[in-house]
Formats: sequence, structure tokens, C-alpha cells
Amino acid sequence: MLTLRTPAPAPTAADEGGGDSAADRALRLLGLLARASRALTLAELSQQMGLPKATTHRLCSQLQANGHLARDVDGRGFAVGPALRRLALDALNHGSVRGLRHERLAALVAEVGETCNFTTLDGAAVLYLDRVEAPWPWRLTLDVGTHVPLHCTASGKLFLASLDDTARDALLRSLPLPRMTANTLGSRRALLAECAAIRQQGYALDREEFIAGLVALAVPVRDAQGQVRAAIAVHAPVARLTLKGAVARLPALQRAAAGMSALL
Repeated sequence: MLTLRTPAPAPTAADEGGGDSAADRALRLLGLLARASRALTLAELSQQMGLPKATTHRLCSQLQANGHLARDVDGRGFAVGPALRRLALDALNHGSVRGLRHERLAALVAEVGETCNFTTLDGAAVLYLDRVEAPWPWRLTLDVGTHVPLHCTASGKLFLASLDDTARDALLRSLPLPRMTANTLGSRRALLAECAAIRQQGYALDREEFIAGLVALAVPVRDAQGQVRAAIAVHAPVARLTLKGAVARLPALQRAAAGMSALL
């Protein structure tokens, strides 16, 4: 007797991840990595996405090909890629929201009497998103779009302190630590101790570590989930602003940062 067998149906999207589309899965995966603040392995992504490893690997390969993902330095995990960072920065700088943030920054400068800036972490450097100059003849000019080091700036050390231990250790192992001034923290041990102090006190200082004669104080700007997404900093020459004077301006910066949180 001849028996006819019906071929098994091909796997569907529902079989591979609950019925969401490829675009939905890509956005969920990018969101996981953006929130993680560190590279995630294929196994971690597969588990958190609820997808088979093969499906997750195909998705990661596609996102890596277009620059939204990048392989971590050890080759075992996936991290945020340059295309995704550009997208995030473009979103932060979107028209009307950017104008509102600039107004808040200008109001802060009027209150504290010194130049203030709004920055974010961009890979292994600090990126200036906005800046308002105080009307003083002696000032440091750093244009919007400028990158500055992590290890010797107030905002940079703040971002280092905000990372989880794994991400911070990986970054510090790969980060060059050139001495910009006699006060620059040039060792991983010194920076780890500094990060611990920053997490405890809630702000970071630049004690003439980036440029001799210049001090700064930075505070975090957190999103609705409490993650540090940006920083507000004030800086000035020591002839005009002491470290004690910078700390005295801390409440004003914290109020400005709380207002900025709604504009992320």
C-alpha cells in the first residue's frame, strides 16, 4: 500500500520568536544592547530575545553588516555599532528638543556665571552635544561635535563611573591614558578609585587634569529608567573658579540636569 507523506511546513516567524517581524526583532535586539551598556554574547542575546541561536546569529550578522552592531574587542560579543551611535546622536540633537535643551543650558550659565556644556558618551570618548559660553574674555573654545578624552575630563570620568564593572574594566584595559597635565590620572588603579568616589558623591571633578589652569564639575543626566545618558558640566580657569567654588554650584547643575532628563 502506497502512503503519501505531506512535507513538513517551513519554519515561520512564529516558530522562531513569537510571531514578531524581522524589523521588530532587530529593534528589540538593538534596544537590549543600548540598555546593557556592555557587549552581549550570542547566548545572552538569544536568551533575552527568546530566539534560537541560529536566528539570533542571522539577525546579528545583518545588523553588523549595516554598521548597527559591531564585534566586541574580544570577538565573543556584540556591541553598539557606529551607525546606531549616529542614529542615537541624531535623535538627541533633533530640532525642537535641541532648542529646549539649549535654553536650559543658557539659563544655567546665567545662574552660575561660567561656561556650561552638555555631553554624552560616544564610544571611548566624550562628545560635546551643546555648549553655552559665559561672557568672559578668557575661555576655552570647544565646538559642538568635538571629542575629548574620558580619563582626564569631569564628564568622561562621570561616564566611566556610570558603567557596570565589566564594561568599565574592558574599556580601561583598551583605553590609552596619556598624561595631559601633571595632575592627569595615568593609571587604571587611580581611575578605578576615582570612579568609586564619583559613584558615592554623585558628581565628578576635573582638577586641572585635562588642561593646566582649568577646573570643571560634571553631573549626570539620567533617563526615565535611571540610566546615565548625558552629563552637564561647568568649567572655568582657576583664576576665576576654585574647586570649592565649582562644588558650590552643584545644586544649580543638579536642578538643570533634572530638567534635561525630560528632554532626552
